[in-house]
Amino acid sequence: MKITFDQLYDDHHQDLYQFIFYMVKDKTLTEDLLQEVYLKVFKSLPRFRGDSSVKTWILSIARHVVIDYFRSQKRKRKRFVDFFDWGEKGEKLKDAQPLPDEIAEQQEEIQNLYRCLDNCTVDQKSVIILRYIQSFSVRETAEILNFSESKVRTTQHRGLKVLKMAMEKYRKGEADYERL
Repeated sequence: MKITFDQLYDDHHQDLYQFIFYMVKDKTLTEDLLQEVYLKVFKSLPRFRGDSSVKTWILSIARHVVIDYFRSQKRKRKRFVDFFDWGEKGEKLKDAQPLPDEIAEQQEEIQNLYRCLDNCTVDQKSVIILRYIQSFSVRETAEILNFSESKVRTTQHRGLKVLKMAMEKYRKGEADYERL
């Protein structure tokens, strides 16, 4: 079975876009990262052996692109903070991430849930997005993330625990969407 790039795009673009969008919560950034994913897919398509489903393979590439982006941002922030003398208080810059366009139109509780998702680790966030927002099975999630099914369940459990705690703090008025 020969897979074409056009076929991949048609079949999986929406899932890729949603996955990246929920991870970074910025439409422009999502489109930039999506382009990078498509470049990597295009370059490695001839080497795809079919050991996993095409969807799993593509989402795995997307996950790595997003993680690489987060790592690069972390390094840039660290260099920026190290460059300036912020005084004795050690004040840190706050990263105000905009809400996704789709979420802005939904109820406030859903918006808060997505904000609180930022309290999870990247792995927890990935698992929760794949399992609950994109409705992948434990097995599919494990393949996409290159985890064991046991690790997916454990990460999901811990992520939901963090999310629940963050939502409770928000409801009590104790949250300001920093890491709780």
